[in-house]
Amino acid sequence: MPKRVVTGVVTSDKMKKTRRVEVSRLVKYPKYGKYVKRRTVCYAHDENNETAVGDTVEIIESRPLSKLKRWNLVKVVAKGNVIDVAALRASAKEAAAKENT
Repeated sequence: MPKRVVTGVVTSDKMKKTRRVEVSRLVKYPKYGKYVKRRTVCYAHDENNETAVGDTVEIIESRPLSKLKRWNLVKVVAKGNVIDVAALRASAKEAAAKENT
């Protein structure tokens, strides 16, 4: 049986060599026939820690690597541009403090 390959977005990169990837899909609601957005969370192995939050990645099914990890990173499809708001505010505060002195 071939291994599944899916594309998703990295939502967490806080673990070493592990990424939390959300895969979105549309499911038809049985009663009304309307399409509803659903998501699946996969934990993927990223050997080189090359991805960050917001990146679109392609992952492939693999043998169980840990309690939750069942996927391997294949490639980075697109780099994301997530802005760290806390760091942005801190730099703005420092700039304002320098102007006042």
